[in-house]
Amino acid sequence: MPKIKTNSGAKKRFILTGTGKIKRKHAYKSHILTKKSTKRKRNLGYFTVIDTADASNVRKLLAMK
Repeated sequence: MPKIKTNSGAKKRFILTGTGKIKRKHAYKSHILTKKSTKRKRNLGYFTVIDTADASNVRKLLAMK
């Protein structure tokens, strides 16, 4: 049986934690930053754990069980 390839876009966007959770970056941090507050930009810089509803789809893209 052939193996499932990892999605190249997904492997650049998601990071696996030590406990098996999947982390992601926030959107809206790339441009037009002058009108956004410092607090908002700072909080967008941090990683967050993906929602449980999206976890199964992301695991398939990352070729995980």
